[in-house]
Amino acid sequence: MAGVGPPQAAIPSAPGAPSSRCLPRVILPPPPSAPDLLCANAPEKKLYWDRSHYDSPDSQLRALAHTSTVYVGNLAFSTRTPHLRSLFSSVGPVRAIHMGLDRYRKTPCGFAFVEFEERVDALRAVADLTGAKLDGRPIRVELDAGFKPGRQYGRGTSGGQVRDDRR
Repeated sequence: MAGVGPPQAAIPSAPGAPSSRCLPRVILPPPPSAPDLLCANAPEKKLYWDRSHYDSPDSQLRALAHTSTVYVGNLAFSTRTPHLRSLFSSVGPVRAIHMGLDRYRKTPCGFAFVEFEERVDALRAVADLTGAKLDGRPIRVELDAGFKPGRQYGRGTSGGQVRDDRR
């Protein structure tokens, strides 16, 4: 049976209680972390290349090496800037938040960009907040090459996210 080792030592019963039997000590492995469950720690990651804002994958990688911005995905459509500021300020000072908007209706469509003052805070947000629940949904937090005007709009044909076009 996985996670159960050989009996280590007997657990003594409470003082004054009859010691008719001793229970074996069971050692369980630590529970998996949220990034492990969401494959955020996968050894090989596929790089998303934003062709509309970076001329090559290399220029995007150069921007990633110095960025202090994270992409936040899987947000509820009801999530607003104050909700994000409250959560991400627990990691470090937030410079700006750009909510992802439906291109036509200008309503939130499930993603955002959070800019931190320092890169180390962005890296900590990826490590600590991936899989955290916000407004009832587990969020995705990934390092992003940096916000540029126009990136706040969904790329789907209906104006929202591409994945919403497939629902």
